[in-house]
Amino acid sequence: MNRATTVLVFGGNGQLGWELIRALRLQANVVATTRSGRLPDGAPCEVVDFDRPDDLVDVLDRVRPDWVINAAGYTAVDRAEDDQEAAWRANAEAPGVVARWCAAAGVPLVHYSTDYVFDGQGTRPYCEDDPTRPLGVYGESKLAGENAVRAAAGRHFIFRTAWVYASHSANFLRTMLRVGAERDVLRVVADQVGTPTPAALIADVTVQALQHDGALSGTWHLTATGETSWHGFAEAIFTEAVAAGVLARAPTVEAITTAEYPTPARRPAYSHLDVAKLEKDFGVTLPRWQDGLKRVIADC
Repeated sequence: MNRATTVLVFGGNGQLGWELIRALRLQANVVATTRSGRLPDGAPCEVVDFDRPDDLVDVLDRVRPDWVINAAGYTAVDRAEDDQEAAWRANAEAPGVVARWCAAAGVPLVHYSTDYVFDGQGTRPYCEDDPTRPLGVYGESKLAGENAVRAAAGRHFIFRTAWVYASHSANFLRTMLRVGAERDVLRVVADQVGTPTPAALIADVTVQALQHDGALSGTWHLTATGETSWHGFAEAIFTEAVAAGVLARAPTVEAITTAEYPTPARRPAYSHLDVAKLEKDFGVTLPRWQDGLKRVIADC
């Protein structure tokens, strides 16, 4: 990859898309897309709406990228239960359109998926070839997107990730910092376990994958390492935020069950993903989730 390499990034206004632009801009010619035609910093970009999959070919034909990275999608997990068609268009149909164009043009595609393709009933970290069994529309549509990318039969990198957060955009960490500054006591679910993963980590590893020698293609799990509950993550956020001077004091975090915090969509109870395959294939060492959190808090 060099400055003459054109990388088209779908979803440039999301927390992952924005980190991808940061990680790529010194390495390649980055062309980003958003629905509004504006990036988070106000800069103009290509207008693309994943709710209209058939329109995606126009921008692909015009840009003629050397790589395509799809960081766009329908991520409103609860709303997807009542908005199934929109979730399916963005998460399944649109990736299929992009993947078929990439396969025909000989352009490698990076596509992101989720821990929600699993049912969360496992007792050890999920490997890439473990059976998938989504619990709801979001997971079903993301799994269909994976299958559409594979069916296109072009070179592809499907990275499943989980519990993504950043110092910007809407995510669990930002919510905890805001609510924690307003309240003395919070109640957070303690019986859902996974791996908090910085968007910046995903972006940096993606760039390493693009620069890797060889012609790898397939599916990998890409998260930080280790596991915790949402309750444990919240407590760690407040500990680090106080230590960094981001918060003046930490609220009390009470542990509750999923049953005490019902949501329209079911969440996997256990979604720790095994990252050994990615570390081996790409020669990277992924950090502990606690170390990733320290770095993100330092940017807040």
